[in-house]
Amino acid sequence: MKKLVCYSKREKMGLSAAVAIVAVWLCIGVTYANEVARYDNYKVYEAIPSSNSQLKLLNELEESSDSLIFLKSSNKVGEKFNIVVAPHKVADFTEALYNEGISAKLLETNLQKSIDGEKHRMMSRRANESFDFNDYYELEDIHAWLEKLASQYDQVELLDGGHSFENRSIKGVKVSYKSGNPGIFVEGGIHAREWISPATVAYILNELLTSTDPKVRYIAENYDWYMFPSVNPDGYVYTHKKDRLWRKTRTPYSGGCFGADPNRNWDFHWAEQGTSNQCKSDIYAGPHPFSEVETKTLSQFITSLKGKIQAYISFHSYSQLLLFPYGHTNEHTPNHNDLNDIANATIASLAKRYGTRYTFGNTYDAIYPASGASMDWAYGKLGVNISYTYELRPGQESSGGFILPPKQIVPTGEETLDSLVTLLEESQRRGYYEN
Repeated sequence: MKKLVCYSKREKMGLSAAVAIVAVWLCIGVTYANEVARYDNYKVYEAIPSSNSQLKLLNELEESSDSLIFLKSSNKVGEKFNIVVAPHKVADFTEALYNEGISAKLLETNLQKSIDGEKHRMMSRRANESFDFNDYYELEDIHAWLEKLASQYDQVELLDGGHSFENRSIKGVKVSYKSGNPGIFVEGGIHAREWISPATVAYILNELLTSTDPKVRYIAENYDWYMFPSVNPDGYVYTHKKDRLWRKTRTPYSGGCFGADPNRNWDFHWAEQGTSNQCKSDIYAGPHPFSEVETKTLSQFITSLKGKIQAYISFHSYSQLLLFPYGHTNEHTPNHNDLNDIANATIASLAKRYGTRYTFGNTYDAIYPASGASMDWAYGKLGVNISYTYELRPGQESSGGFILPPKQIVPTGEETLDSLVTLLEESQRRGYYEN
């Protein structure tokens, strides 16, 4: 096999040259701080490994090059990888796959066109200055809407769940119709580029307050809801202002690197599986558990609710999956059979409205090893036995990935709320909630 090796400019030039480069960067840093990442002529490929050696190559490429962005990856033969490739890396990338016998399907020839189209739609719709569910909104709009809800509804209390490195609030609300209800914690936007996640949390929150459907009214009024649309606020702002595909926090680290994966940073089997110790990686677990102020302060807030919170729901995208613990091992949780059966009923309910098909399972087996996740921490450290992660639309076959058209916000919200009703019904039937 002809091995593809990727080196940084610093490694090629040597240490003394690197020092000079740093000096230049310091001089022009203000200019580059205003730059916006563009993906002109970046291509999106789908690759499916058919052997362990092919899988190994794809995993090596994910770790070795910052000119490749893995939108979707796996640790299993036969499962899809979706990879964004910079124009100057296309020849090396395709040659490496060819030499290993991996066929790659070209999904998109110019990723920037999709990003520009999304931005144009947002700008054209923003003229009415109202908050609805036909568009994606920036953080300040979401926070203003939460504040408005708290002023309009007696049942809504504004919450501060922590703060970010850039000192933005992790803002949420509590919805409570009566005292003594079991608590449900709902988290969105932990990965910045997954815009459908905050939008779905907001949609569900709105329905809990306004829906007349009897089943929705039941879950609204018989549980206390702790709803946080965007728990990685710096990253979310960065996706709107600088780089649409940014995933991590914005904590500065050495070497001009920024951010850790906030869903690999929680103090439960931290950095054991499915993480990286390289800051440039999208799955960098951070230098230590709770190194990110976002995860540290949010975890402190959630811990203050220990015993109150009896279900933990985390929204991500994409791939249409419903996941439950664990991510660090293929060993099953003590209540694995219940979690599995509840998930099965939940995705069946989700499919009824639009035919959207999900699959389900424990994270390690259903998608890939991933330790240090918020869902696993809630389960393992706080004893929240009903803990799930949704990977929302689109499905694995999509070429759009994280850039989901806003016309899909409402359908995604509708089917997800349908499924959440079933999830709570099924887990309540099994005796999981105490009043």
